Amino acid sequence: MSNLVSKKEEFIKFVSDVQEHICEKVEAIDGTAKFQIDDWTRDGFGYGSTRVISDGAVIEKGGVNYSVVGGELPKALQEKFEVDEASFFASGISLVLHPQNPFAPTVHANYRYFELYDRESETLKDLWFGGGADMTPYYLFDEDAVHFHKTHKDICDQFDESFYPKFKEECDNYFLNHHREESRGIGGIFFDYMRPTEEMSSHDLFEFAKTAGFGFTDAYLSILKRRKDMEFTEDQRYWQEIRRGRYVEFNLIHDRGTLFGLKTKGRIESILMSLPPRVRWDYNFTPEEGSEEERLLERLKNPVDWLSK
Repeated sequence: MSNLVSKKEEFIKFVSDVQEHICEKVEAIDGTAKFQIDDWTRDGFGYGSTRVISDGAVIEKGGVNYSVVGGELPKALQEKFEVDEASFFASGISLVLHPQNPFAPTVHANYRYFELYDRESETLKDLWFGGGADMTPYYLFDEDAVHFHKTHKDICDQFDESFYPKFKEECDNYFLNHHREESRGIGGIFFDYMRPTEEMSSHDLFEFAKTAGFGFTDAYLSILKRRKDMEFTEDQRYWQEIRRGRYVEFNLIHDRGTLFGLKTKGRIESILMSLPPRVRWDYNFTPEEGSEEERLLERLKNPVDWLSK
């Protein structure tokens, strides 16, 4: 591919900068808890920074992690990408926030970049970008879903108006608990294997990922501020823990990143950072007919066009 231009150094700076940006914003809203910083290295492979916040006034548990890794392409990746022996570079940022208040939704986002090199000459053979953001409410406020989607559509439209509808559909299709036939949440955007083209250069794709990464705070934090101080009952907290069980099911059964990390002996504490601290699996739990809990389940059966509301 003649239009391959490495964005390696720019992406490394981006993941570090956006981690700092998001953590500062989240700490300001929480007001009490601070992120614990765990900088790590892996001999001959890479480095990263895991930042975890817990038992805060607003955030019960959350993490914002970045990694920068590279070296010989593992066998599992050779099979996945259908290539022979090669070397690679990969970097990404991944975050999950689980608020205390059941009226405040859980949120997830990640942005990543991959380069593949010829093993002998070390010339760049391929590169691609991936990522996205999605939101998982326990109680559904339509205005929150509309804001989350509209913010991401506005970001997408700066680069290509075809992005949002395509990436929304990919998100709806991906974040689906197939075994229960229900969505994990209200979706967002999701994209993968975005390679440069004549119309969209490596620089353009990098700028898109960067804009979306920094735009996360606009998409989510105003929702968190709106819901974090709402009064709730123990029954509503109980429902939050039931729904968190579905979140865990998705991550451990379907999530490609989690499964790949576990299969390739990734850093376990960082991989499982996404799981909530308090979860329930009651046998055949069924919400009351006509309740807000039942309304959520009904809306999760099929994708919703939030921006037509």
